[in-house]
Amino acid sequence: MKGLADKPNYSVTLLEGATALSDVVENHIYEQTLAEKNAFFVADLGVLMRQHVRWRTHMPQMRPFYAVQANSSLAVIEILAALGTGFICTNKYELELVQGYGVPSEDIIYSGVCKQLSQIKYAAKNGIDFLVCDNEAELSKIARCHPRAKLLLQVATEAFSEGEEMGMTFGSKLKDCRHLLESAKELGLQVVGVRFHIPSSCDDPQAYSHAVSDARCVFDMGEDIGFSMTILDIGGGFNGSETQLKQINSAVRPLLDLYFPASSGVSIMAEPGSYYVASSFTLAVNIIAKEVGARDLHGNHDEPSPNDEPEFLYYMNDGVYGSFTSKLADNVIPAPALPKSGVSEEPVFASSLWGPSGDELDQVVDQCLLPELSVGDWLIFNNAGAYSLGPPSTFTDSPRPPVYYTISTGDWFEMQDAGITQDISMKNFSLVPYFLHSGQSDEALSVPA
Repeated sequence: MKGLADKPNYSVTLLEGATALSDVVENHIYEQTLAEKNAFFVADLGVLMRQHVRWRTHMPQMRPFYAVQANSSLAVIEILAALGTGFICTNKYELELVQGYGVPSEDIIYSGVCKQLSQIKYAAKNGIDFLVCDNEAELSKIARCHPRAKLLLQVATEAFSEGEEMGMTFGSKLKDCRHLLESAKELGLQVVGVRFHIPSSCDDPQAYSHAVSDARCVFDMGEDIGFSMTILDIGGGFNGSETQLKQINSAVRPLLDLYFPASSGVSIMAEPGSYYVASSFTLAVNIIAKEVGARDLHGNHDEPSPNDEPEFLYYMNDGVYGSFTSKLADNVIPAPALPKSGVSEEPVFASSLWGPSGDELDQVVDQCLLPELSVGDWLIFNNAGAYSLGPPSTFTDSPRPPVYYTISTGDWFEMQDAGITQDISMKNFSLVPYFLHSGQSDEALSVPA
């Protein structure tokens, strides 16, 4: 099987028995070693379903709206649509993509911070009425291009990690919300709810409690002005951890029960993005060049000393202008692993990993410990599904790496039992069994009959 990512028709490898995702990665490394040695992704679509079940278990009162910018792969969109999630879109490309899978317009929210007039008009023409807004300039544009829009007022939060400086925050400050609500009323617009966002870097679940309290204040302001406030969106920031879900639920649920009880008729939603896709995707990259420096263990000297040990700079065939764009937003890329075939007991050395551009910003991993690698060797980045597969980058002419989709027979049967597969278009989604390449041993990649 050669499953091609993001084509009108894509295929999914069905993994049987004890076959693991790592086996598929090794198989495609073998393929690429004989071919062009291109970077590639392998995705486990069963993770999407398991994360959804986990969400419904721990956050039952909140409907998930998937943040499309986290990963816009076609298989992800199609499966999440079949699972019944809504979608948060930030631009026309994402709106068109989601609507292409038959998602109802009422299940789509257009949340771009600074919206183009043409894209607001597109939303109006296509019945996408839920828009996010946080300032008077946006209110004026929406009033002109989409007067029947139903607005969620974005409220700023002051949530950040310990030791982290306060960065740019989006949203209206609480003290300015009444003025914005009054402006919306004067323009004849509807405000139907409140949205806030806690960044994933914030490790204090109580930040959600403060934000919910602020949201209640804005609801009271809106209702006092005459709006019917029916939606609370608690935003994103979910890192995929079950522990984090439990912590957030424990912090938020008492306040939701107090300020937004079921009897209030308020719909509560959230925006998991990375939560669904981060652990679903694995990225394999190839070393295309290397440089050797010297690192003195006993202080800095103008000339290398006998105590110096090598420090390696490795250049990969993918970088921050490709699948590692999240590095440009100051996200930390974790150190990679070696393929099973490359694991050894050799000594490790200080290493840094760079993309192919040669640009000083194209540093993917600042420092990690790796055995000495050669040009042509492979590295594996796990948990690589978030913010790595958006629209093609304008910074490079290189196509983005292909995605080879997989799902285990157990996960597929569970999806069938839940009726999810009935909502997946088999014109786009075809299953093919996993098989071995003759150049690899059956012992290494066994597939039970």
